Amino acid sequence: MRLLWDDLTVERTLKRITHEIIERVGKFDNLMLFGVEKKGVRLAQMIGENLKRFEGIDVPVYALDISPYRDDQPSDSHKKLAVSTQDQHVVVVDDVLYTGRTVRAAMDAIIALGRPSKIQFAVLIDRGHRELPIRADYVGKNVPTRFNESIVVNEQGVFISQHQEESNEND
Repeated sequence: MRLLWDDLTVERTLKRITHEIIERVGKFDNLMLFGVEKKGVRLAQMIGENLKRFEGIDVPVYALDISPYRDDQPSDSHKKLAVSTQDQHVVVVDDVLYTGRTVRAAMDAIIALGRPSKIQFAVLIDRGHRELPIRADYVGKNVPTRFNESIVVNEQGVFISQHQEESNEND
């Protein structure tokens, strides 16, 4: 694996994304953050912490289970959130944007909780190769990749790894 960003660069990038959210949202009383399970949750929490630090506001942050809404691996079991997105400004947060299928499932999960006034998408890495007409509103970095590469986000930073062409590894 090759290091793209260390953990400090990830923190700095999330601070920049937070400032972009502050500039674009303006009104915070109906703002909600949803981190896509698993890796998007911690990123959403960090953005929430930044909003508290920079603006003194507490924005609710939720973990979003998209498994029942996936079109490739649907699941019958999931954690149903007891929250309404009705008339809320929702920002969905994830680590990597690739085909667009994860964020499509996230939008379905959000809409199942109510009709939000707006849904936006924040992502740490956009690696291209879209299969759906999806784009992120807030992007940490565009990292063009090959189909045989993966982006790995963990506590140490962001890495790019190469796998064999015949591998069945999914992103």
